[in-house]
Amino acid sequence: MSTEEELTEQIKDLGAQVKAAKDAGKDKAEWEPIVKDMLAAKAKFKEVTGKDYGPPPKEKKGKQPAQQEASTKNKEKNAAKAKAKAEKEEKKRKQREERERKEREKAEKLAGVGQDNFGDTPLVQSQVVTDKKWTSIDHLTPALAGQKILVRGFLQTSRGVGKGVFVLVRSTLYTVQGVAFQGGDISQAMVKYIDGLPLESVVDMEGMVTVPDAPIDSATQKMVEIQITSFNCVSKANQALPFLMIDACRPDEKKESDVGANEESEEVKREDGLISVGQKTRLDYRWIDLRTPANQAIFRIESMVGCLFRECLLKKGFIEMHSPKLIGGSSEGGADVFNLDYFGSPACLAMSPQLHKQMAAACSGFERIFTSGPVFRAENSNTKRHLCEFTGLDLEMAIDEHYDEVMDVFSDLFISIFDGLNERCKPELERVREQHPFEDLKYLRPTLKITYAEGCALLREAGIDQDDYEDLSTENEKALGNIVREKYDTDFFFMDKYPLDVRPFYTMPDPENPKLSNSYDFFIRGQEILSGAQRVHDPEMLEKRATEHGIDLSTLEEYINSFRNGALPHGGGGIGLERVVMLFLGLPNIRKASMFPRDPRRLAP
Repeated sequence: MSTEEELTEQIKDLGAQVKAAKDAGKDKAEWEPIVKDMLAAKAKFKEVTGKDYGPPPKEKKGKQPAQQEASTKNKEKNAAKAKAKAEKEEKKRKQREERERKEREKAEKLAGVGQDNFGDTPLVQSQVVTDKKWTSIDHLTPALAGQKILVRGFLQTSRGVGKGVFVLVRSTLYTVQGVAFQGGDISQAMVKYIDGLPLESVVDMEGMVTVPDAPIDSATQKMVEIQITSFNCVSKANQALPFLMIDACRPDEKKESDVGANEESEEVKREDGLISVGQKTRLDYRWIDLRTPANQAIFRIESMVGCLFRECLLKKGFIEMHSPKLIGGSSEGGADVFNLDYFGSPACLAMSPQLHKQMAAACSGFERIFTSGPVFRAENSNTKRHLCEFTGLDLEMAIDEHYDEVMDVFSDLFISIFDGLNERCKPELERVREQHPFEDLKYLRPTLKITYAEGCALLREAGIDQDDYEDLSTENEKALGNIVREKYDTDFFFMDKYPLDVRPFYTMPDPENPKLSNSYDFFIRGQEILSGAQRVHDPEMLEKRATEHGIDLSTLEEYINSFRNGALPHGGGGIGLERVVMLFLGLPNIRKASMFPRDPRRLAP
């Protein structure tokens, strides 16, 4: 076995041979086997000695003091750099976390997370009572500037503009504009919520009252604006609207005639290209149509007519009665009644309180009676001034000598009503006028009175054919109204001494001319709004008159018998409430003055 020394010499010799061959530029193929033998010898060397062939590793020299000092400074410098880097990274981490926190808070704020100043309110079930105070929109004036208020109403319009939204909230006759722009407590989500609410939803709007730089033409409260701080939906309009309120509120383009056939349409074609809601659509969805300020005003005016009617008559010593609406036979002996079965007996809906108010005033000793309630006419009349059900304002009173006493009461009554409407309903009249322009009613004090014959003569003077004993047609009534306005400067007058043949059986005949009667009609703008007369209070004359009208006396037995025990001379009349309102306001159709009209073609809603 070779020793360490022998193997060392062998490796050195082989290495020298390889070097010499390379130096001599010999081909690799010639010296490559020598390299393999050298490598094999080195492997054998390691096998024998347990160590790799080669010189021993050099001993490391110990560092000198100066070198040791430099090394320590480098370590301190590197440590400082590492610390600074760590601190910088920590600062960046904290800044990143702060930035992420702010972005998260901003996103949550934009999304309305945690905000309670907008959203749908719980269903109002009368479960709580809070200290909230609502302000009526009509009370909003510049005097409230700087004050925080809360209003409730219908969301009429909503208009998003950039990062803000403008709304118009309506309550009864009045509207106010509110505005909200992103910033502070107004989040993007809040603006989006307000802008996305369905129109005509019921909302609560809270905010600060401010005075705008210029009047807000779209609102009735033109000199105030609400800077919204909270906005909540109380009742959402989930059903699609059949029409937009802006279209339903649009002013009439032209004046429509108030006589002729009633025609219904879904939309009105306008010359300006805009849309107006037609009468059929309005009446089919009357509960929405009634929300318009004009309609709100019309029926407040109508309510006031009833109040003024009562006020005036109560001051004159009248009392109110409530007459039955279910009767056997017709009220006035006519055939145009709604018949019904009354537990096996024939009956009908009263077409007038006539017979019972006479019984009360003349036969029961109440002397001065008035009543208000529905009357029913089964007339298949599809005109602009007829309804199958309307509200009658009736009075009946005892007279001392002459039925002029009754006409004087009616004259005072109407003047009181007209004065009262002009004094008490100024905002309502303006709301109506904005959509349905009309001229103020002209009336005289005392009321103009002409005879029927004088009225017929005026028509003939104007070239209109009219006999003194023929009933006036609707066209001739309208023409006479225009003639009277031109001649006497009044829209309101009454005619006396109508032909007896055109009046009901209970009308008192004229004592001097048997062809005439002690009866009268009152007119507004050429249309009749009241018909009245002195009544027959003698039972034998009543029977004679009823027979002449072809009425079965058995259907009037109780009525006629009520005059057999003594009856006061008396007279009265019946007023059509809806027609008074229609004509006072110059409306073209009586259906505009009936909240839920009933005519031959309409029984709903």
